[in-house]
Amino acid sequence: MMEWLKKNLFNTWYNTLLTIVSVVLVVWIAQGLLNWVFRLANWSVVLENVRLFLVGRYPTQQLWRLWLVLGLVLLQPLLLLLQAWVPKGKLRQILQWVSWALLPLALLLTFWLLGGGFGLRTVRSSFWGGLTLTLLVALVSVVLAFPFSIFLALGRQSKLPIVRWVCTAYIEIVRGLPLIGILFMAQVMLPLVLPSAWRLDRLLRAIAGLVLFNAAYLAENVRGGLQSIPPGQVDASQALGLNTVQTLRLIVLPQALRLVLPAIVGQFISMFKDTSLLALFSLFELTGIARSILSQPDFLGRNAEVFLFIGLVYWVFCYGMSLVSRRLEQQN
Repeated sequence: MMEWLKKNLFNTWYNTLLTIVSVVLVVWIAQGLLNWVFRLANWSVVLENVRLFLVGRYPTQQLWRLWLVLGLVLLQPLLLLLQAWVPKGKLRQILQWVSWALLPLALLLTFWLLGGGFGLRTVRSSFWGGLTLTLLVALVSVVLAFPFSIFLALGRQSKLPIVRWVCTAYIEIVRGLPLIGILFMAQVMLPLVLPSAWRLDRLLRAIAGLVLFNAAYLAENVRGGLQSIPPGQVDASQALGLNTVQTLRLIVLPQALRLVLPAIVGQFISMFKDTSLLALFSLFELTGIARSILSQPDFLGRNAEVFLFIGLVYWVFCYGMSLVSRRLEQQN
């Protein structure tokens, strides 16, 4: 340890001076932050509103449905975590097939439990909120945007000119627009374009905007992986008698997605954080709930405590996705 310190931090006089200044600065900032967290901050604004942070304004009598939904939402990350820690073999393949098979069923059950109908009391989406809504929007956006991005990436590399031009135009146009602009178009302009009989919910319009935006960015990540595959592998698969679909499914896509896994997970993390923009459209996800709590007379001026808390929540989930990504990279 002493040798490492001497070699990396105290090897010259200016590095020694820089190390001392940095340590003093870090200690000073940490001391002030810890003093504020444990002595000056008033955490009652968080403790008294834990239910709002978790579930929003969902009816109290129907909270059992939200706990089932939370279990379904966390089911896919749990299966991914198990896949990351289970060695390659038959058990890992079984977990992969189970996760893919349960995904559409989990989404249908989630929307049925949250919204009601078919024997359950109907709860409008305006009552959905908090961390549950944030996780739901992020998961649905990821599930819908990822396969869409694969089709866009394959279409951009297609030998058919029309398909290639359409996919290229879509990707370049969407990547040239800010997300907030696309969300505004989905919320304001989409109802003007659709027939009057079609009244899409605000939440569905917000999810559509997130999917359309992130699919374009994910498509470029996937295309980078596709371009890294040597053409000889495609020629070899055709020589073995594999058709185009089999070549993509068994040879090209598994390697391409593995190579760009860090970029894909980075986009997933960005998508999870982008759900905070939904607060601008009166959707009470985690950030929207924080703003509504701060507007209450009893909690005016408690911005630091509230936003530090929700920032910690976002960090926990984002760092968890990073850990799973690193584990998958090491195993693959």
